[in-house]
Formats: sequence, C-alpha cells, structure tokens
Amino acid sequence: MAEHKTLATTGNSVVAEAMRQCKPNVMAAYPITPQTTIVEEFAGFVAKGRTDCEYVTVESEHSAMSACVGASAAGARVMTATSSQGLALMWEELHIAAGMRLPIVMANANRALSAPINIHCDHSDIMGARDTGWVTFFAETAQEAYDNTIMAVRIAEHPDVMLPVMSTLDGFITTHSIDRVDVLDDASVSGFVGEYRPKNPLLNTEAPALHGSFAGLGGPFFEFKRQQREAMESARTVIKQVGDEYAQISGRPFDVIDTWGMDDAETAIVVLGSTAGNARHVARELRAQGEKVGVVKVRVWRPFPYAELAAALKGVKAVAVLDRAESFGAEGGPLFLETRSALYDAEARVPVVGYIYGLGGADVRLELIERVYQDLSDIAAGGVAPGSLVYLGAREEA
Repeated sequence: MAEHKTLATTGNSVVAEAMRQCKPNVMAAYPITPQTTIVEEFAGFVAKGRTDCEYVTVESEHSAMSACVGASAAGARVMTATSSQGLALMWEELHIAAGMRLPIVMANANRALSAPINIHCDHSDIMGARDTGWVTFFAETAQEAYDNTIMAVRIAEHPDVMLPVMSTLDGFITTHSIDRVDVLDDASVSGFVGEYRPKNPLLNTEAPALHGSFAGLGGPFFEFKRQQREAMESARTVIKQVGDEYAQISGRPFDVIDTWGMDDAETAIVVLGSTAGNARHVARELRAQGEKVGVVKVRVWRPFPYAELAAALKGVKAVAVLDRAESFGAEGGPLFLETRSALYDAEARVPVVGYIYGLGGADVRLELIERVYQDLSDIAAGGVAPGSLVYLGAREEA
C-alpha cells in the first residue's frame, strides 16, 4: 500500500488535490457555485509552483470546454471542473470531446438547473449530460470523490477507452462539508496514473493527424458512433481493472456498485450519491428490528452496471429507486428507468417503485427514507404499489 495522510477537509479541496497529484498539462476552467473552490484551489497550486500546469482563464464554461478540447487534441493531459448551468453551457462541447475521443477528466459539483434559480444539490445537471458519451462516476463522500478523480485519469487515457470522464460529487453536501479523507502520497498517485502518451496529437508534425473532420451524407459518422459505443462497453472491463489496481495501493475496495445488507434482503433501495448514507443509516436501524432491508448504491453511472445491479437485486420482493432528478413525461426518473430495464429479463417480476426526492437541495430527512422502506414492506407483504411516481416529501399545497 501507498503512504497516506488523513485529513479533515472538503470534497472540493480533495478533488483539487487529486487533480494536482495527477499532473495535468492544461486546465481551462470557469468558476461556478458550488464548484468554484476546486478551480480556485487548483489555481493556487499553479501560482505557488506546486504543479507544472497551464491554467487558462476563460470567459464561460463553453469556452472552458472548447479550450480543453483543443489542448487535449494537441496531446496534453487535460482536466477541468464545472456545475449546473455551466455544464449545460458546455453541452455542445461535451459531444465534441466524446466524439473526438479526447480523454478529458472533469469534476462536476451536482447542482439543480434553473428555473427557478437554485444553487443547491440535485442531479438534473448531470442527467442532462447522460447521453453525451462521457464515462460518469458518482461519489457519496469526499473520499470517493478523491478516489474517483484519480481513477478517472487512468480510465480515460486507457487505449481501449479514450473517452472523457466525469467525476461527480453532490453540491454543498459533499463539496463543502468537512469529511475524513485518506490522501495518498504524490509519488504513488503519479506512479499509478503514469505518463500520458497521446496516439495522434495534432502537434506531432512527423505524423499529421486530422481531428474533428466533416462526416456528412455518405461519410463515416454512423461508424464513428458505433466505435464510441464499443469504447464505452470496453470501459466496463477497464473500470474494474483500474479499480482493482487502485484498491491495491489505497486499501479501499472498489466496484461499480456498492451493496449493504443485500445477502438476504427482501426489500432494497437503489440510490446515487450522498443519499446512500441516509439510506444505510435507516437500514441499520430496521435491521436491528428484524427487517431484512438492503441498499444498493450505483457508483458508476455510465456505462450503467446493468448486470451487476440485476445480480444484486436478485431475490428481493420489492425495490425502491430514489431519483434526485426528473425526466418529465417519462415513467419515472433516470435511475428508475435504468433499474427497471436492468430487471426486465429477471426470472421473477419484481415491483419497482420510483421516488423523486431532494430537488433543489430539499432535505432528505430520515423519516422520508423510513416511509420508503414502509412502502416496500407493504408491497412485499402483498400490498399494492403506488400507482404513480411519488414526489417524496414535497408539499402538496406547493
């Protein structure tokens, strides 16, 4: 195992530290709440000479990702960070980064999208980017945000992947709260991520390459998209390989999903991000009362772990899926739709109930999680599942 030190710090601070340790050549970024302190602290590292990185200040998030695309195409290791409306403003460039197979690593502080204006946590921003072709991680804690950021570099730059990666953490809840984090020494992180050797950099005049060319009617656009799909599928294996290697140096096991109490669970909650801690807390209390309940946390959102999730939920009598984002006009939130799809081929049809919760930073009170488990208990005992999507904790008069 690598040497490490234990810190009491915030998620944003350790993401900035992880970025410094990964030694990017270029960072182009624009500050936006609640991501601002990531790029602010990284800019401080540059100013103090603690990292040899070209920090590019830009006028918008669209420009930030544009600069990242250019730098990555030129052959640089590139990192950045954003949130909410900033991620939305990058939307055009997100597709370009993925389509050009550029291994950019970006942190996203998960935050609600306007309107009305809101600066607090939900997952509407990242769900808006779910089909852009980026490998995507969710962190429950500051520790996971640190670990995910380091692993993201290896995954993005792997020759079987060569796709951009987003490492996300929940705004204010994880970005700004003080947490206990074990940070690896610089040499171990540097050795783990290695040196980036781009295959077709624009600045290699000995082997000229073309990036971002036109692929119109009759061109290879269709085939390019299939190659992106194949790269995303390859990422499934690479993510696990990199996770296993990282576990060896960090002592922290990694998998695309985390489970608690699922060996004999009769009911289970599926969740993303920081709310997993709330769910496990309630589950422990219910276990002490004899209830067979479990929790499944999805840590890798893209590529979605269908097989692993289906295996974890095998044998349960009812499942609740908690979504911190809407998908207006659909049967439920994004995670609900993916979970139900994962269970489609199961031998037994399992009731899956969708809950929308915590939009715009609304409190995720423990009694709300208790209500979900009570609903599941009633369904498992033969009760009728709610006939429509449940807005968990929303005021009826609103």
